Amino acid sequence: MNYKFSLLFLFIAIFSAGLVKNTFAQSEPVLYFCEKYDADKGEIGVGDRFYTGPITVVVKSSHALLCDDVHIQFDRYNESTGKFEYYKKFSYTITPTDKYVYFRTNSESELKFDNTGFYRVFLLDHKDKTVASALVEIIR
Repeated sequence: MNYKFSLLFLFIAIFSAGLVKNTFAQSEPVLYFCEKYDADKGEIGVGDRFYTGPITVVVKSSHALLCDDVHIQFDRYNESTGKFEYYKKFSYTITPTDKYVYFRTNSESELKFDNTGFYRVFLLDHKDKTVASALVEIIR
């Protein structure tokens, strides 16, 4: 009888844990891309496939990002090795209370893709810890 009770308790514990915990492919904050950001119109051309050239990286969260010195890093997929390899990194300064921020080419960073391929794009904090990431395909 004690064995059946233990087995029932284990089943209920596992089932309850499954109900309480949600697993998401990507939790907040979310990083995504657009062709450009316009002060009046907002994000223009949101997608995950773009032509070579400049791109705007957007990060959105329901809570403050708590970062000030950040980096946008591109890692390019190398088909011959089957691995992503470092491609470029750009530095930016944001306000720690920001919940929504966009990154684009400026006088210090040329945020653009010169070559076609698949890229992992990261928002990294000052310790190079990943805040958000996403994949983008660049075509010609």
